[in-house]
Amino acid sequence: MPDLRLPPGSVIGILGGGQLGRMTALAAARLGYQCHIFDPEPGGPAAQVASAQTNAAYDDRDALDRFAATIDVATYEFENIPVDSIDHLLKQVPVRPGHKVLATAQDRVIEKAFLDSIDVPIAPHGEVQDVAGLARAAAKIGLPAVLKTARLGYDGKGQVRITQHSDLDGAYKKMGATRGILESWIDFELEISVIVARAMNGELASYDVAENRHGDHILAQSRVPARISADLGAAAQKIAERIAEALDLVGLVAVEMFVLRDGGLIVNEIAPRPHNSGHWTMDASTTCQFEQFVRAVCGLPLGPTARHADVIMTNLIGAEVESWPDILTEPRAHLHLYGKHTARPGRKMGHVNRLFAIGELARI
Repeated sequence: MPDLRLPPGSVIGILGGGQLGRMTALAAARLGYQCHIFDPEPGGPAAQVASAQTNAAYDDRDALDRFAATIDVATYEFENIPVDSIDHLLKQVPVRPGHKVLATAQDRVIEKAFLDSIDVPIAPHGEVQDVAGLARAAAKIGLPAVLKTARLGYDGKGQVRITQHSDLDGAYKKMGATRGILESWIDFELEISVIVARAMNGELASYDVAENRHGDHILAQSRVPARISADLGAAAQKIAERIAEALDLVGLVAVEMFVLRDGGLIVNEIAPRPHNSGHWTMDASTTCQFEQFVRAVCGLPLGPTARHADVIMTNLIGAEVESWPDILTEPRAHLHLYGKHTARPGRKMGHVNRLFAIGELARI
């Protein structure tokens, strides 16, 4: 049987040049790998710490060919990469995660159909192609509901809440008058997420459940352990593992869920890559999510996910990054900055992990 492990010194190609690519490249370097970043914009956070960069559009096939000639495996740091570009690279190098994973995660309609097919609990929903389709979906699932673009939505972008039928036309226009999905508004108690890694041999490794708090549709803070029962946490991990296996994933998947007031779970969305709600692992877990991602992509054994501290991860958004000198004086704090030159409202500039003794957060 051939050895599919990529040895240290191999080159990982990363499509996308943001902070997730940056932290992946740093983790890869610790394991002896080099990273080549493919990003339309030069000098981004990932390129600052990588050994090479290619600046071209994601659908530039000549640039993709040159990129492929320099790498041993390819991956991506976000979902909005053209599937055709992944298919083009697959003719030359392994891409992990592959076609099915990306095609599923980058389209909410396809994602919901996939989750439904594997009996994962999801919100009632309906596909929307036009205003008439929106009206049919609203009649089917009821209001209030959330209208979302099928593609290219993140951090609350491309989403409109609808509370009455007279709002349908305006909501469709506000959403961009494009293909989308209408989902029932969920009255939840908590938002949580689970990150699970899956290796080439099918090995699974799940992290502890994170409890997440959002502000203006952007993740503000993750708390681990989440304030849920052990049984509910185990159920959430089982759902995430079922998704990883059904996708035949090689890499990571983050599964965002709602905890309902009756104790049930609803899967909101999936992201097949390192995730903002997993940044706590950088300082509170034996193997951080970025090293785990590198291990999976390179065919290595997965690392242990044991947590050695309670932790609160806080995003530094926009001007909040200016507090970095004070953060550095805090004995509990571990600061991570992303190398972005301009702080804008809503822009993630860094994060801080504040560590506590195991069990200490339950008393705070």
